[in-house]
Parts: sequence; C-alpha cells; structure tokens
Amino acid sequence: MVSMSETLEKLGAHDVAAWLRRHPTFLKQFPDLALSLVVPRDDGPTASLASYQLEVLRDKNRELSRRLTDLFANAQENERLAVRTHQLALTLMKQGTAADTVRAMAASLAEDFNGDRVSIVLLQPVAGLEESEWLQVIPADNPHMAPFRDCLRDGEPICGRLQPEKHVLLYGARAEDVASSALLPLPGIGLVAVGSRDGNRFYPGMGTLFLRMMGDTLVTALKRFDG
Repeated sequence: MVSMSETLEKLGAHDVAAWLRRHPTFLKQFPDLALSLVVPRDDGPTASLASYQLEVLRDKNRELSRRLTDLFANAQENERLAVRTHQLALTLMKQGTAADTVRAMAASLAEDFNGDRVSIVLLQPVAGLEESEWLQVIPADNPHMAPFRDCLRDGEPICGRLQPEKHVLLYGARAEDVASSALLPLPGIGLVAVGSRDGNRFYPGMGTLFLRMMGDTLVTALKRFDG
C-alpha cells in the first residue's frame, strides 16, 4: 500500500501547477490556503497571493493603457495623413496644366508632408517644366535608370535607406542631407522621392497605403493632359 508521504514525494511542482490550471476555483474552497500562500518577488520580500495577483493585474492594466495610448496616437496620425492626402488630391485636380500638377505635387510633399528633400524623375519631358534641383528628366532606357527598373515595373513604394546608386541619382549634391527615403514609383511616368534627415522616419515595413494613394492621385491628375 502506497503511503500519503510517498504519493506527495512523487507529486512534483509541475504536476501541482498543471492540476491547479485545470481547477482554477480550487482556492475558493480553501480561502485560508489562499491567504497563507506567499509568492517571491524579484525586487523585494515575498508577498501574499492576493497582493501578487493585484500587482499582476496592475502591470497588465499599465500595459493595456500603454497600448491604448499608442493606438490612439496612430489613429490621430492616420487621420492627419488622410486629411492631407485628400487636400493633395483636390489641389492636383485643380491644376490647369501637367507642369503645374507636378509643381503642386512637389510643393505639397515639401510643405504639407514635411519632406526635407523632394526629388521627381520623369521619364518624358513635360511642357513648361525645366530640370531643376528637384526635377530630372531621364528616359526609361537610360542606363542610369537600371537600378529602378524593378521598382517601376512592380509599382510598389520603397521605404528606408536606398541603395547608393539610387540615392545619388535621386538627390545628387544633396544626397548627404538625406538619411531615409520614401520612394514612390509611377509606372510609365517616373519616380517621386521624399527624403528625410531623420534616418528613422522612413523604414522598411512601414505602411505605404497613403503613399499609394498619393501616387494614384498624381497619375490620375496627369492623365487629364494626355494627348
């Protein structure tokens, strides 16, 4: 016959923990046991189980509050971006020429979206626009456009630190002023790049929904002047 002491010796801590997980109301039947249990703490003496549970709940509450604050801040930023993107669409659609449309895009990216450096590369010249510090005209078959071939084909925005050959072509003498970029390809039209002095402003994996919306708006606005 197996004695009680032998049974207890064979019953390990993991077994006790597993049993308690299966019977979470066990301590309700033995309130004195719940009060007598102590739980070690990392930064001090032991605490009662009730105190420990309260501290755990407080930690969870603080974490949930932090997450809620982050979600609220993200929601506010998304709302601001939505308003600016809408205003950009209205501005571009009000322009009377393709040249004015491109100028309005560059101005909005610099002023409304706080771009430290804006660079636009067009695959074909636009009447009324001359190359400048922020504008270049480079045909698609030009060897200098080779690094952008996949980007233009896929039409997917790129965020982060660009490869050196892309970085230099887009920003030229101003390349040292740019630490991160958002690159917006416009298949058949060209490229729009927004550069920031902050190396963490644009990063791989960040959301590109609003970039796509801005690109679609510019393409649609320019198509009005085709032919």
